[in-house]
Amino acid sequence: MTDPPQNAPDGSTGPGGPSDPPDERPFGVDIAEAMGGRRGLVDSGLPSAAFVVAYTLGGFWWPDDALRVAVWVALALAAVVAVVRVVRRESLQQTIYGLVGVAIGALLAARSGNAANFYLPGLLISAGYGLVYLVSILVGWPILGVVLGPLLGEGMSWRKDPPRRRAYTRACWLWVAMFGLRLAVQVPLYLAGAAIALGVARILMGWPLFLLVAWLTYALIRAAPPPQEHLAPATDD
Repeated sequence: MTDPPQNAPDGSTGPGGPSDPPDERPFGVDIAEAMGGRRGLVDSGLPSAAFVVAYTLGGFWWPDDALRVAVWVALALAAVVAVVRVVRRESLQQTIYGLVGVAIGALLAARSGNAANFYLPGLLISAGYGLVYLVSILVGWPILGVVLGPLLGEGMSWRKDPPRRRAYTRACWLWVAMFGLRLAVQVPLYLAGAAIALGVARILMGWPLFLLVAWLTYALIRAAPPPQEHLAPATDD
């Protein structure tokens, strides 16, 4: 079996060869994008941030209409994001998910008069994702392997490759922990009706926590023997 190509001093894999960003693309795959990506965080995060800002400021300037104004600000920003995606001819999958989530949250908040209900869809989504990751581990099919295996060119062969399987399983536990932490912090705030604190917690536990877990996922998968090296048939010298 031939040795893998050595990296050049500039990080490339050969003369003039392209190099992968050091912290996001193990074997050419962007972990953050594969798991929902920055686009999804922006499409869902910006309207949520706008809601909490509008609701907070509205409490001082127009206390009787703070919730209604915050709802319309969030909906308007979600619509603007969708229009920008259309104009730039970008994928609308994450945008649609974000827009639907904002619309449902806005409807729940407006109907109930409880601003904290704006964040209820997000809590349910976190619970759902956390459950999917946990069940996938328990049944021996860690979802990260199912998603990333084909992208890495190893298909489902990682299930018969103990180092790769352990890496995907451990990475899935990171995502279970992330969603569990979000729920542990945010559910009590929701039950207490602390809409502003809940919105701030959602922002702080959105981008920063997602990117941290994505990077740790990258590190675990990168540390495991690469599929093309580990799975390659041995040859006699």
